[in-house]
Amino acid sequence: MKISLKTVPHISSKIAIDLNLSGAVTMTKGLEAVAHEAEKILTDTIKKELALEEKVHEICEENEEEIDFMLVDERQLFFMIKKKLAPEFGVILNYEERYSDISHKILDELYEEDLIHFEVTENRIKNIIYNAITSFIADSSQIEDAVMTKIRSYKKKYIPGTDEFDILHENLYREELTKRGMQS
Repeated sequence: MKISLKTVPHISSKIAIDLNLSGAVTMTKGLEAVAHEAEKILTDTIKKELALEEKVHEICEENEEEIDFMLVDERQLFFMIKKKLAPEFGVILNYEERYSDISHKILDELYEEDLIHFEVTENRIKNIIYNAITSFIADSSQIEDAVMTKIRSYKKKYIPGTDEFDILHENLYREELTKRGMQS
């Protein structure tokens, strides 16, 4: 599953919390500093993929007539172009490899910024970060379902896309994350 910019702060918090609870690291400047560094790396990764997708859209639009004439499956073509351009944009398309790479970058940054100390192997710390990312992604659809169920249960009907809905959704989302121990 793809990570969105909206979920980055939540995933970053989960990484910091999981590292702290692991007992394998000592945080020198607290949870917020660790979450902040993780957030920067996750955001950078997502922005690279968004730039890649924008370029692919441009290519498809430039060749729209040819694509229509040849009756090409646009989704398949989109993915093929994305796959071809991914290395140029520094994007790893395989999610398992991508999250492993992100975990390694986060670990390197946390170590270089002296935000964590540890006496276990780097691989163990990287795995804690990787598991935080993948478990958040696995739980996110359950969290979203719980939030939407709560919103639908209210007497007042909220319209998706409105500011009122977005604020309520974000508050309930944070509440659900806290209840599951995924946010402090």
